[in-house]
Parts: sequence; C-alpha cells; structure tokens
Amino acid sequence: QVQLVESGGGVVQPGGSLRLSCAASGGIFVLYVWGWFRQAPGKQRELVARITSGSSANYADSVKGRFTISRDNAKNTVYLQMNSLKPEDTAVYYCNAHASWADYWGQGTQVTVSS
Repeated sequence: QVQLVESGGGVVQPGGSLRLSCAASGGIFVLYVWGWFRQAPGKQRELVARITSGSSANYADSVKGRFTISRDNAKNTVYLQMNSLKPEDTAVYYCNAHASWADYWGQGTQVTVSS
C-alpha cells in the first residue's frame, strides 16, 4: 500500500509561485508514473502534469511554460513548481501514483490564487 502526503498549498496572489510536494511511502517509488491532478469547485478532476520513471514529463496545455513537475527518487518525493499563477489555477491539487496494477491518491492540498 502506497501512502501519499501532499504539502505546499496556500493562498498566493496572481503572478506568484508555489511549490507542491508529494512524499511517498510504502511502495517502490521508481515503479510508478507520478502525476499531479487538480479539481476546482463544480469541475471534474483534471491532469495537470505527469512524469515517468525516466523523468519524461507532459503537461496540460493550460499550465505549459508555467508549471514544472520533477521527482527525487532518493527522497521518494514528487514536486510541482507553479509559477505565474492565475486565479483559474485555484483548485485542490492531488498527487497520484499510477501503475498497471493500482492507482494511489493523496488527500489533496488547496491552492488559492486571489488578490
């Protein structure tokens, strides 16, 4: 069983930055594809960014050039660096570990972008 704990959310002004962290335990970190998803009120959960075991990353069009996903295999941690934040980035952000045999989710961390 993989446990995921997100941190780093908060309130930030438009144009600001935040870095989210997802610490994993209970599994073999390198076996999973890691992703960040978000869910805004009244909307479906959507993929923000994903990174493979080989550190190949892809992003939603809405965050390309502003967000960067990275992983530290030694620390079993995945990061999401978010720059140039916009009000429409406001959502609960969830960390995900995906493999062919399972999906694991964190509890979510709130990001609010507001002046």
